[in-house]
Amino acid sequence: MAPSNPLADWERVGDRFYRKVRVYDAIFDEDLELENFIIAGAPYGGAIALYRDESKIYRYRDAQTARSSIDIYSCSGKLISQINWEYGSIRGLGWSDDEELLVVTEDGTVRRYFGLHGDFSPFSLGNGAEEYGVRACRFWSSGFVALLSNNQLIAVSQYDEPRPKLLATCPEGEVSSWSLIPPAYALSRSVEVLLAVDKTIYVVDATDAEDRMLQNGPFKHVSVSPTGRFVALFTGDGKVWVVSSDFQNKFSEYDSKAKTPPKTVEWCGNDAVILAWEDEIHIVGPNGASSKYFYDGRVHVIPDFDGVRLITNDACEFLHKVPDVTEEVFRLGSTSPASVLLDAVDQLEKKSPKADENIQRIRPSLPEAVDTCVKAAGHEFDPYWQKKLLKAASFGKSVLELYNSDEFVEMTEKLRVLKAVRDYQIGLPMSYEQYMRLTPEKLVERLVNRHEYLLAIRISEYLHIPADRIYVHWASQKVKLSTANDDAVCKLVVQRLEGKPGISFELIAQSAYDEGRTHLATQLLNHEPRAGKQVPLLLTMEEDEIALDKALESGDTDLVMINSRPMASALVETSAREEDTDLLKDLYYQDDRPIDGSNILLAEALDQTDVKGKTDKLHLASRLLADSKDAAVLSQQKSLSEAAQLLKVQEALDKDIADGTEYVGLSVNETVYRLIQSGYGKRAQKVQNEFKMPEKTYWWVRLRALVAKRDWGELEEIGTAKKSPIGWEPFYNEILGAGNTKLASIFVPKCTNLPVADRIEMWVKCGMVVKAAEEAFRAKDVSTLEVLRTRASGPAVSEIDRMINQLRPKK
Repeated sequence: MAPSNPLADWERVGDRFYRKVRVYDAIFDEDLELENFIIAGAPYGGAIALYRDESKIYRYRDAQTARSSIDIYSCSGKLISQINWEYGSIRGLGWSDDEELLVVTEDGTVRRYFGLHGDFSPFSLGNGAEEYGVRACRFWSSGFVALLSNNQLIAVSQYDEPRPKLLATCPEGEVSSWSLIPPAYALSRSVEVLLAVDKTIYVVDATDAEDRMLQNGPFKHVSVSPTGRFVALFTGDGKVWVVSSDFQNKFSEYDSKAKTPPKTVEWCGNDAVILAWEDEIHIVGPNGASSKYFYDGRVHVIPDFDGVRLITNDACEFLHKVPDVTEEVFRLGSTSPASVLLDAVDQLEKKSPKADENIQRIRPSLPEAVDTCVKAAGHEFDPYWQKKLLKAASFGKSVLELYNSDEFVEMTEKLRVLKAVRDYQIGLPMSYEQYMRLTPEKLVERLVNRHEYLLAIRISEYLHIPADRIYVHWASQKVKLSTANDDAVCKLVVQRLEGKPGISFELIAQSAYDEGRTHLATQLLNHEPRAGKQVPLLLTMEEDEIALDKALESGDTDLVMINSRPMASALVETSAREEDTDLLKDLYYQDDRPIDGSNILLAEALDQTDVKGKTDKLHLASRLLADSKDAAVLSQQKSLSEAAQLLKVQEALDKDIADGTEYVGLSVNETVYRLIQSGYGKRAQKVQNEFKMPEKTYWWVRLRALVAKRDWGELEEIGTAKKSPIGWEPFYNEILGAGNTKLASIFVPKCTNLPVADRIEMWVKCGMVVKAAEEAFRAKDVSTLEVLRTRASGPAVSEIDRMINQLRPKK
């Protein structure tokens, strides 16, 4: 039975048609309450991240619905993973083109989650983000911009080596909305930010903040089209303007007649703008033409370059412009060759002679009609119409004497792949255009990240793509998650991967080593055919003898360096030490003397006058030691690496904190001490975490800094804690030494591990003889009470007498 008319879900918007394809039904449980969540969707029909809206958390939250996680779903509502979240308020949630989830917190910490299952790499925005706080973020395919509460903008242009950079100084005033033009579409080839401030819009890049001199703000929404050519502005009186991105031309205007601004304004491809309220969607096309859709509950809009996904509890829909080829085939009254060819197939199935008449009528245009039907098939989501169009194309090309069938064959392959990944169990509802832009290799990577290994392998084999990465990923996950013993896991992995080309057992062994399964890692390395891949990991695992055996077996002189001429080597070393440090470095490298080579670079680092020069030399010195098998060497390597990292942090501190203090050259302890003393407690904690300063050390440094600062209020607040890693006696001693006997006294009762005599003496030093007497009274120490009586004066004497009388036996 044929499905409904293909025109049923078309909607005319001006002279264009748009259609809303229902891809999945009943994707979320009604109890989920989507209106209480912030939703971010990965491009190309990718995963969806849900996080409870913190602004609504107290209004709706209870013991049953409380959530402290970021939940990652497929578009069909299948839960892929949950990321526990206890790391502060989220101010940015977005995705990269590689389906990496970016989470930005209020203090400027960024976590880049890769693989969809919780593995992440962190970095910090710096540049004042911790002090002023991140207000919001806007993302593009490979980067994002963070807006701070002081209107400052920080851009990150790549995630592999993030280098957050401040953009030009922004104007003061309330930012009512903002958006960005990605570097690929900006004239400057760097990101440009559109800030709606007061009545105008500023375009901010790395060097300048330019006022576009508009007068109709404040603009409640600013949205840039996928190619960066157009900007949609939502005005305070409910109108939408579409202007050029240089703000020189206004193309259209639409009056929404809405009293409240929409929740979001997004682009549907490059031709239409979507206005989304809680349960209402307006699609606005060229010249202000529009159409409306209404929903029973909250609808979330996830934009993509060729349309938008509309997510509700009930469904996932894809709204997009009807492709030209589709319109050419199906539009009512169409007499195009492709439409006639499709009708000819219907006539053929009815065995009507009109089929041949139709073919003859369009014979001069038949190749074009076949091509159009093939392309139209690609844009269909319904398998019925895909097959119908391909059948029409097949019929047309069978009539032609010469026709290159490559495009027809390729389209059938692509549609088979798309059908497989659009399946409800997989939940990747990508359009044909999205699939073409993503590439099959990246699609396979997405399946692997979802642990859909079987489908990934079948698609790889079908499209003749190497599958070795799929097997390695599967094996690495098996190694990480399996609770079986090492022998059983090794046997399973080797059997499954036997005969598979290109398998890197070194990567699987690395996963085992990272999980602490050293024996399993060694077993797996035995199956790595390339010695060059075995030796470095064996050395890291401190399996020196095995590493040497493997190196000797390989016959690779780069892996086996034997110094057979010690006398000549010594002469060269002596000469090079005085005249040629580069030659000396080469000698140390050849003789496998990494510490000596590292020390040369360390000396060069000390001679450098600028921070960059120092850090570059320290990084080189650290790198020389990285592959060493000696624990002492690795310890030195870690110290060098941390020294370079510390210099970088200190340089940033000197730039950000303009109070005359200098941080470059201080130790970690001194850096933390100075930050606390200067009132930058959060930054001090960040340095502590970054350099793994022991908790006891941190408490000592903080105590002394706060005492030096005379920050009695902070010290008193610390005293309310139940435990102290360094005990409470240091607090008493340091504060008493600074002359504050009153504050010191509050720590005496907390020193419960000290003998009574010590606590009595502590009270006395604070000038609190009665408190000391109470300690002696509880210990029933009459002799000490009598000594204390001699030190007392005034009312304290009678109070101590009372205690003594209570303890003396009555006659």
